Amino acid sequence: MRKMSTTTAIPEVAAVPRHVAIIMDGNGRWAKQRFLPRVGGHRRGVESVRETVKTCAEMGCEYLTLFAFSSENWRRPAEEVSFLMQLFLRSLQQEVGKLHENGIRFKVVGDLARFDPRIRELIARGEELTAANSRLTLTVAANYGGRWDILQAADRCRAEDPDAPITEERLAARLSMAYAPEPDLFIRTGGEQRVSNFLLWQLAYTEFYFTDALWPDFGAQALGEAIASYQRRERRFGRTSEQLDATQPAEQAG
Repeated sequence: MRKMSTTTAIPEVAAVPRHVAIIMDGNGRWAKQRFLPRVGGHRRGVESVRETVKTCAEMGCEYLTLFAFSSENWRRPAEEVSFLMQLFLRSLQQEVGKLHENGIRFKVVGDLARFDPRIRELIARGEELTAANSRLTLTVAANYGGRWDILQAADRCRAEDPDAPITEERLAARLSMAYAPEPDLFIRTGGEQRVSNFLLWQLAYTEFYFTDALWPDFGAQALGEAIASYQRRERRFGRTSEQLDATQPAEQAG
């Protein structure tokens, strides 16, 4: 089923966000505070991923998207990039089977051409293994950039029909996450308050939540606080508060 854009249609709003997107920031600083190498923070961050996936599934979220490695992260020191690739490889080997056992669908979005063939093979196997699962869709954004995403969608539009105008509907249907609704809640840990080229198109009407908690310290309680903040928001999608009140069910209005 095609997922509509929030600038062309008003989605249903539920108490629990259907789609949570997270930038997992602060692994290096967490390690530095403990006089550990940066890679120690990345290793500990995997545990936070496990807890977040488990909590989202238990709470009834349908989609969880994690920004694991941006297209700009290749600029980091070579030894750190090498460790992250090895960590990604081990996680694919060790975690995908557990996801499948728990009914979780696994997806990866991004430009995968730069990854080692073994990583690409494991990604393809994991996606195929979990394709029919429906409890939660876990998407890992790897070598992903929001501008890349928009450009590749525009290129696909042009290749499929060079004479047709590139409308919002055509472009949105060719984004790398066209299978998912746009995020309801965006979370960034680590105290920074920017989106860092993550899901630029899809975050148009997403609620933002920034926390000083470093990613390795982000667990079920912290996620619950983020969702509680989301639940206090009024999601208008361009409408007024009065319009929202008028659309409430009669039993709630009375």
